[in-house]
Amino acid sequence: MTKAVAAAAPFGVAPRFIHPDWPTPPRVGSVQTTRTGGVSALAYAGFNLGAHVGDAPEAVRRNRALLLRLLPATPVWLEQTHGAQVVELSEDSMSAAAPPRADAAVCRAPGPACAIMTADCLPVLFCDVQGEVVAAAHAGWRGLLAGVLENTVAAMRLPPERLLVWFGPAIGPNAFIVGAEVRAAFLAHHHLAADAAFREAAPLSAAAAEKKYFANLYHLARLALSRIGVTRIFGGDFCTRHDAARFFSWRRDRQTGRMASLIWLGKDKDA
Repeated sequence: MTKAVAAAAPFGVAPRFIHPDWPTPPRVGSVQTTRTGGVSALAYAGFNLGAHVGDAPEAVRRNRALLLRLLPATPVWLEQTHGAQVVELSEDSMSAAAPPRADAAVCRAPGPACAIMTADCLPVLFCDVQGEVVAAAHAGWRGLLAGVLENTVAAMRLPPERLLVWFGPAIGPNAFIVGAEVRAAFLAHHHLAADAAFREAAPLSAAAAEKKYFANLYHLARLALSRIGVTRIFGGDFCTRHDAARFFSWRRDRQTGRMASLIWLGKDKDA
């Protein structure tokens, strides 16, 4: 079960965070933002962190500044492409002129926070049981097919049995409708094991000829991770589309903001 608590903000409207409920070592910190709080308005109300979605730049700047003041680490934003590229973060990443072009980030030292922005795609946080490395991945269906989770695990360079994983808010299995070509692509990739992640949806109209399916991103991500030996997985009990009070959803609203899933390493393993 995941607990939501309000963050104490020194200025602005206090955002409401979700603190992932998973057995991380003391050195590892993680948080999931929601849309509650912040200063964005209209379609982006309120704690929008996406600078690429059409929101007023000053509102995004203020929201990000508020987030920075509430975290013990500095978020490193990515230019996400729905691909499978992984970048390793360092102190230099925090002052880079342009965001790294990638869909996952790995970090082995205090300072940077791995940050993934989503509004229906699945954010996945990783750490190891010793608190030596953390990672975050942006896993929509395209990224899952491309191998973003497998690439992230490979970049962590640790045995998969040492890893812990948390699934953040994504569009749920009763809300995410895809075409038959998406199902076919996953069946080709995972063979019949992926079939349980799809359920045929009723046609939108009597004239609709093409079959549509409800897709379960959480199940597909578990399948990808289990195939490479990662089995200690937590979270995965959200639906961004059906929870408009807490979450932005592109599939629900099209014009909307972005939440962030963040993970970082503290300076002291015993702190």
